[in-house]
Amino acid sequence: MGILQKKMGRLALVVLAVWLFFFLALDSMVDDSPTMDEQNHLARGAAFVKTGDPRLSLEHPPLVNSLSGLPLLLLPDLHFPFDHPSWTDQQPPDVYWYVFADQFLWQVNHDVTRMIFLGRLPIVFLTLALALVGFHFAREFWGRPFAYLAFFMLLFEPNILANGRLVTTDLGGTLFITLALLLMWRLWTAPGWAWRRWLAAGLGLGLAFGSKLSMLTFVPILAVLALLPIFNAEARRRGGVGRRLIQLGGAGLVSVLVVWAIFGFEWGMFRFPSEAFAGLNRFSGPMPTFWAGVDQIVNVSRGGRMAFLLGESSDQGFWQFFPVAFLVKTPLVLLVGLLGLVWLGWKRPSTRPKLLFLFIPAILYFLVSVISDINIGYRHLLPILPLIIVGVSGLPTIFATQPRWRQGVALVLALGLLLPTLWIHPHYLSFFNLVAGGPANGASILADSSNDWGQDLLRLQEWLAANGEETIRLGWFGTADPAYYGLHFEPLPGFPRAQFLGLWNNPPFNPENPEPGLYAISTSSLWESHWTSRHVYAWFRAHEPTARIGYSIYIYDLR
Repeated sequence: MGILQKKMGRLALVVLAVWLFFFLALDSMVDDSPTMDEQNHLARGAAFVKTGDPRLSLEHPPLVNSLSGLPLLLLPDLHFPFDHPSWTDQQPPDVYWYVFADQFLWQVNHDVTRMIFLGRLPIVFLTLALALVGFHFAREFWGRPFAYLAFFMLLFEPNILANGRLVTTDLGGTLFITLALLLMWRLWTAPGWAWRRWLAAGLGLGLAFGSKLSMLTFVPILAVLALLPIFNAEARRRGGVGRRLIQLGGAGLVSVLVVWAIFGFEWGMFRFPSEAFAGLNRFSGPMPTFWAGVDQIVNVSRGGRMAFLLGESSDQGFWQFFPVAFLVKTPLVLLVGLLGLVWLGWKRPSTRPKLLFLFIPAILYFLVSVISDINIGYRHLLPILPLIIVGVSGLPTIFATQPRWRQGVALVLALGLLLPTLWIHPHYLSFFNLVAGGPANGASILADSSNDWGQDLLRLQEWLAANGEETIRLGWFGTADPAYYGLHFEPLPGFPRAQFLGLWNNPPFNPENPEPGLYAISTSSLWESHWTSRHVYAWFRAHEPTARIGYSIYIYDLR
């Protein structure tokens, strides 16, 4: 009877956790305006499921985008700009999907709110799936009682929750690479070849590579893991390393077939963008869009993008970007738990192989991110969070031997994650821990998808209505069209919509002594995060705002 009661109690807690997760996810996402990249992902996914043509999926494989685009086909009056040059001619070069997405969301359709909601729903379910994968991962490592803790923490980690409600590939890539790592662990700890586990591992890798191209980084990382004698007694025998490498290579071949299927078995002329592979463009082959995308991502990584960190901007990135981002946006309970896990877990020989399997991929992926010139958001670190959480979920059994002490440690970990998440609700994108000074201080540390991704436009609309304001001077950062929501505004310098972008060299106000008026300025615009010279909004940065819309739009009433 006691065992049955425990099972029923755990089941009840799981049900409550899932219901709370859905409430937090749905309640927050309905008030989030379309963020910077969502229109691009949604448009390419909907176009792919409509036509089977992956031409818009150059830098982002279509798997996760297709899941977001599929529910849109339920809309009876959905229109596609297939007669626009951005589809027919793929013009202008390198940005045609941005133009197509703008046409799709803001020009030819007139129900953006419903389209975004439907596109976000599948990502919410993928977040739940990530928690389930974490449950099985932790059960494999620490046992069922601590698997529930991993499940809970993955549902309510604020950075996972922030990106687990948006139409992007970040959460999907994180889910499937975590699944692939779990399946590789099961393969490499099984006796013999284990054909079924080998096929499952290949499928998992294929799903990861078909979700986000950056997951290809884990190919050499898995090769490093294959060299380590950390799996079982058989793996330490002669031939164990060779068998694991052959299994990894075979799983890689299976994954290529899976990715080809994800691309709809595309066959056509290669279209590599770099000169190094341009000679191959006279040939045809399988999934040319995928190979062109890999080439494109490598080129972009070498060229870098504008990055913002601690009040400074650089078009070459910052090596400190991801270390700082990790320290200021990771919940403190995970940072402390990680230190405790390394300190206590390493002393126990039985836990070392598990910690190595979790932390070597996390560390290597982190190092790759650090040396990359693309520093545009904490979201690029998402793949390491499930590995950290699975590891930390084993801390109760490492820290204590008495059941009550274990329960106490588990409760501290769970509440240490849940309470900050409840406190920041619904502004998950703007989460910063107390070391960083909380979300109110985040704008001066990180910009873009780490804080201000254009998520608070709807809340600005509500604020204007509640305060009886009819017009405003708006320095908008985002791809959403403020005019679509009926906002009456005078554009100020912003990014990237043309009516805002073209004002940086000739702002319609005096930067040294702004004219009277009601100003609303996105924090990424306020800190001029996409420009190395920052003088347009310097006066505003030196003054406290009158009000804050979420944590990403500041109001200045100078009347």
